[in-house]
Amino acid sequence: MIKAHGGRLVDRFVKGDIREALLEKAAQMPKMTLNEREIADVEMLSCGAMSPLEGFMTRDDYKSVVHDMRLASGLVWPLPITLAPKAGDDRKFQIGQQLALVDDGGRIVAVMDVEDVYDVDHAEEAAKCYRTTDPAHPSVAYLRNYGTTYLGGPITALNKVEHDDFNGYRLEPKETRVLFKTKGWKTIVAFQTRNPIHRAHEYLQKCALEQVDALLIHPLMGATKKGDIPGDVRMACYKALVENYYCPDRIAVSIFPAAMRYGGPREAIFHALVRKNYGCTHFIVGRDHAGVGTYYGSYDAQNIFAEFSREEIDIAPMMFENSFFCKKCGNMASAKTCPHGAEDRVNLSGTKVREMLARGERPPAEFTRAEVADVLMKYYQSENA
Repeated sequence: MIKAHGGRLVDRFVKGDIREALLEKAAQMPKMTLNEREIADVEMLSCGAMSPLEGFMTRDDYKSVVHDMRLASGLVWPLPITLAPKAGDDRKFQIGQQLALVDDGGRIVAVMDVEDVYDVDHAEEAAKCYRTTDPAHPSVAYLRNYGTTYLGGPITALNKVEHDDFNGYRLEPKETRVLFKTKGWKTIVAFQTRNPIHRAHEYLQKCALEQVDALLIHPLMGATKKGDIPGDVRMACYKALVENYYCPDRIAVSIFPAAMRYGGPREAIFHALVRKNYGCTHFIVGRDHAGVGTYYGSYDAQNIFAEFSREEIDIAPMMFENSFFCKKCGNMASAKTCPHGAEDRVNLSGTKVREMLARGERPPAEFTRAEVADVLMKYYQSENA
């Protein structure tokens, strides 16, 4: 089976007497309440989804990632994973200190050993990582409301992050690896999504499936931006598709708990590397992967993979052009396979479809399966009732 990024799957959980003793000690430690993105990061760090990271980045790793898309060790890593105290608390924490990381209900999820405290330039981070300083970009807006002093150091996980939904689908990397081995799958392609799967997505997935053993649909269920379709609606769409249009012995669905950063090209690399930690050997990179607005070129997220060698990424990106339904061809196609003009192509954006649904209009069959349209229509009708 493919190795985790860096060669070893990290596990930051402690158990038994060690956990009980540290929990008792943590109750007396200074506490830091995490926001939604930080909680998602702790969840990913704890179970090894962000291997080789063992905690939040220290200054050297942070600077190297922002400027060179590599950890200080030279290992490829495209996005900073950081922790910032709230305003007024930026000088409260010191190097050598331990602090308890808690969720918004006050429940301790981990202990952090503070190895570094450093100041950062958010404008530089935004410009390098997201290619913009425009506050309309979700991650730039996030940084504008985030502290400029970061804490770096490893975490020790004491409790799993609690969720009240989809718990049967929340497989950690060690669990997906066991699943793949049990199924006898040696080559697995992961598909990242934060939206319902429409016909073009289905076409990409099935093209990829012709080349590998199995498909992991891995929808992101961490923090997303306002206006994205809720997780329960998306899961209902995924279930409808899987039950009716996919071979059951060649597909798995599992939750990806990461927070969305809308980092375009850099986030495409991130999404690929962490899927390697889950045991996937291939990763689908479509048009404008992890994009938002017009901040990135249509194929920037594919082109960035050329900046790294196959050996250092060690998960095979599967590149696809924009797909659509061609009325003359009578099926799904792309510009590589279809000779017909735009007037024959059904090529609706997610924004246009949401506008249709908001008006009570049913998306055409050429865009989405009837079962998915039913789920979406029901959701938008309830929203507009």
